Amino acid sequence: MTENTYTVQLVLTEPQKRDALAVRRAVFIEEQQVPEQIEMDQHDEPQADTLHFVAYNGASPIGAGRLRTYAQGVGKVERIAVQATERGSGIGRRLMLQIEETARQHGYHKLKLNAQTHARRFYEKLGYLPVGELFFEAGIEHIAMEKEL
Repeated sequence: MTENTYTVQLVLTEPQKRDALAVRRAVFIEEQQVPEQIEMDQHDEPQADTLHFVAYNGASPIGAGRLRTYAQGVGKVERIAVQATERGSGIGRRLMLQIEETARQHGYHKLKLNAQTHARRFYEKLGYLPVGELFFEAGIEHIAMEKEL
């Protein structure tokens, strides 16, 4: 039996960025049929206010996400994706905890996100609370959520 070796890394190199984008492509574009022009946006280009993360099982990229400045002291968590074969492994939780820790280090006191409604319980277990009404983005039902850090 092989043991899983999970790591979550801040994207600092081009290969890490390619890995993160490959996970997002597999989950959002291929699996969920989100059009590429909606999934890939200006926040994927290098910017001081956006940090990207990639999760690995050994050397295989299995998760991704990003954190960007939303307002003074407020961050927005976006594009959280975990490969279908790794869902339920705990890597999504580890990814979110790393993003939250990085947010604290960057002076954020609150995080916002738009959760696909099927993932709402995942975020609630991490302490996120729903705010506002349900809405559709890229044809998928979402709920805005936030958490005080």
